[in-house]
Amino acid sequence: MPILYTTKASATGGRAGRAVSENGVLDVTLTVPKELGGDGATGTNPEQLFAAGYSACFLGALKFVAGKEKVKIPDDATVTATVGIGPREDGTGFYINPSISVNLPGVDRDVAEKLVAAAHIVCPYSHALRTATEIPATLA
Repeated sequence: MPILYTTKASATGGRAGRAVSENGVLDVTLTVPKELGGDGATGTNPEQLFAAGYSACFLGALKFVAGKEKVKIPDDATVTATVGIGPREDGTGFYINPSISVNLPGVDRDVAEKLVAAAHIVCPYSHALRTATEIPATLA
């Protein structure tokens, strides 16, 4: 399948550093949350960035499937992604624990549930998480 869009972002300093997109529009200070041993400095972290990307992508997928079904998604619809992080049981690293919550005011509950289920299939974040997509890691 053809790739329709590609972008890049780079981080320096790890969880306490900076992340910048290739076009410079995204330029954020990264800080470690107190819960992970950080000092609580102002900034963002990978989990917040993941939650923001996932929620925006899922809402886009929701609008896509709703359009096919001729259902209007209300302007005040929200998708909230919650992303937790913790140590893996095998002690070899960490895992993330994402979830999605959708608010579709004014949309019939049965219709909304069908749209959310369809969006969960369409959304590339959901697909990658569900299928354990292999991610190449190479040395530059």
